[in-house]
Amino acid sequence: MKKMIGILLLATFTLPVLAESPEEKGLRIAQAADARDTGWKDQTANMIMTLRNRSGEESIRKIRTKSLEQKGDGDKSLSLFDEPADIKGTAMLTFSHGLKPDDQWLYLPALKRVKRISSRNKSGPFMGSEFVFEDLGSQEIEKYSYKYLKEEACGKGWKCHVLERTPAYKHSGYSKQVAWLDAREYRPVKIDYYDRKGSKLKTLTWKGYKTYGNFWRADEMFMQNHLTGKSTTLKWANYKLNTGLGDGDFNKNALARLR
Repeated sequence: MKKMIGILLLATFTLPVLAESPEEKGLRIAQAADARDTGWKDQTANMIMTLRNRSGEESIRKIRTKSLEQKGDGDKSLSLFDEPADIKGTAMLTFSHGLKPDDQWLYLPALKRVKRISSRNKSGPFMGSEFVFEDLGSQEIEKYSYKYLKEEACGKGWKCHVLERTPAYKHSGYSKQVAWLDAREYRPVKIDYYDRKGSKLKTLTWKGYKTYGNFWRADEMFMQNHLTGKSTTLKWANYKLNTGLGDGDFNKNALARLR
């Protein structure tokens, strides 16, 4: 009898999982990944952005970044360019949201004015890189619909969940994205981006993960554009979490005065 009860209990707990649709499983994994990276409050870091053209010629930019976690909404982020001299003082401020368009402002010292980025122009390149404005906001759960595709090996002995996510917000430059998340820690490993025609446009990869408190951060992000042959590498350093930043540190009216 005890054996039979055990079998019945096992069936009770496994049936909902077995009945889970690919869409439900994809959403569940995305929610688990989001929960795993919640609670860091704020973050600062330094970044070196390297742009490469098809011939391999490089252009290097040095940037300081700040981020502020938000409850009930997307995060806030600020990027300030220190080098080269011709773009020093350029600043990008992003207030991320869910289905509501992200609010983004770009301060250009040469023009001495703050430019608001239109919600219809999110697929434009950010400062000549292979990252577009759409890529810069926090990836809120409600921005996408999800579908679980498979589990597969993804290097370093890791196994990854492979999810397809389709933008649910207006004016996206992508028809879909296919994302690899490691099955143990839910760290992003790779994303393939598909253009509006359904062709693979570019691929973003992460590597060099380290822990900062309870949170994982990558040392490098690499974006390869498959159509143009151009690429952009982001090298991260000096991560600091929970430093005491507040909303006042993310003020669009102060962009022109940042140093």
